[in-house]
Amino acid sequence: MSNEILLCEVKDQVAYLTVNRPEVRNAMNNTLVGELEKAIGAIESDKDVRVVIITGAGDKAFMSGADIKELAERDIVLGREHTRQRQELYDRIENLNVPVIAVINGYAIGAGLELALACTFRIASESARFAASEVKLGIIPGGGGTQRLARTVGRTKAMEMVLLGDMIDAQEAYRVGLVNKVVPADGLMEEAALWAQKIKALPKLAVQYAKEALNRGANLGLDQGLAHESYLFALACSTEDKREGVAAFLEKRQPKFVGR
Repeated sequence: MSNEILLCEVKDQVAYLTVNRPEVRNAMNNTLVGELEKAIGAIESDKDVRVVIITGAGDKAFMSGADIKELAERDIVLGREHTRQRQELYDRIENLNVPVIAVINGYAIGAGLELALACTFRIASESARFAASEVKLGIIPGGGGTQRLARTVGRTKAMEMVLLGDMIDAQEAYRVGLVNKVVPADGLMEEAALWAQKIKALPKLAVQYAKEALNRGANLGLDQGLAHESYLFALACSTEDKREGVAAFLEKRQPKFVGR
């Protein structure tokens, strides 16, 4: 699964994806989009993967934004084509059957912020910085930034970040709900591994259904969201893990989940 601009490894049911372009602060380009599509496809087909961790190489950036050289070449046709391709990629990441943890080890700007927003959880180093700065280049976010940011931090804060394009630090990102946790840089991967271990200890299908209920419900009316939640709850009731979880609780023992 590995190549020079995207390092991929699966270890102990955790898939690690590392954007490996530190010389340009891990900027997103068309080649990287294609490699991420291949990696996500492989993860979708791997039933053993329980968690995905995405980060950037080096200690400067998670992803600094789009490749400016490619941006300079975009006209109305390429602009539409490239944004739709990236939106579809981020949709796949957001809706993976397993949780995805963004390990944000530096700048998450533009396309990098959009990638982080598509992830289930975001853990940031104390030195991380965030911005939706596209307006300063005469464009707007095109990989879902205007939509996911408002759904994550609220419309008021999203308006400030997108229209002004200013950078915020990790503590401000935590305060507004953009990230789940801020930790020292030297403990960043250790914290992500801890979250991964917690997820792996839980019943796989329950985690999958809960994630789907939250993601789908965010884009539905209350009545539709409740109906979908009820459907997923019923599915969970049919699993071996539900029977095991209830039995273990009643018998006052640790459950042994099997992912079915």
